[in-house]
Amino acid sequence: MLYLPYFISWVIMGGLIMNFLDPSTGIITAIIKAFTGQDMQVLTSKSAFVPMLVISDVYKGMGWGTIIYFAALSGVDPQLYEAASIDGAKRFKQLLHITIPAIMPTVIIMLILNCNNILNAGFDQIFMLYSAPVYDVADIIDTYVYRIGIKQTNYSFSTAAGMFKSVIALILIVSVNFAAKKSGNEGIW
Repeated sequence: MLYLPYFISWVIMGGLIMNFLDPSTGIITAIIKAFTGQDMQVLTSKSAFVPMLVISDVYKGMGWGTIIYFAALSGVDPQLYEAASIDGAKRFKQLLHITIPAIMPTVIIMLILNCNNILNAGFDQIFMLYSAPVYDVADIIDTYVYRIGIKQTNYSFSTAAGMFKSVIALILIVSVNFAAKKSGNEGIW
């Protein structure tokens, strides 16, 4: 349940989400109706669409994040925790002074690698799930570029918008890598 969604494409995941959120036969909409007494159309509701995107994206990436951070945590020497507990450190102090510093290189590398996703924002996910009623809240640079460039054949504007996004992403990656090296951690290069 936790690891499998990371290995499924957004096309399949989008189909599952659409089935779960179907207003007449969806399991999740039936649960929402049981608690609120209202029919909710999540995929066309501006107030519910963004939380649905966030929840589905977190769920899809949760398994991979668990694998990465569990591997980082397994590399922490258990003797450090034993020594800290003998010295009187409780769980919170152990977290602050042992766990977080030990996994910080992994956190920094994951931050650098996911920095591009800040601007990317999941084109596949949004493209599979959005529709005209939620364009106002669901549109990101990539979907906007797609609609303007491909559907309206305004290639020059869509190319400029895509290039702008790429330049900003490059600046973000270089900045985060520089900040990581300045803080004493390893960067990508």
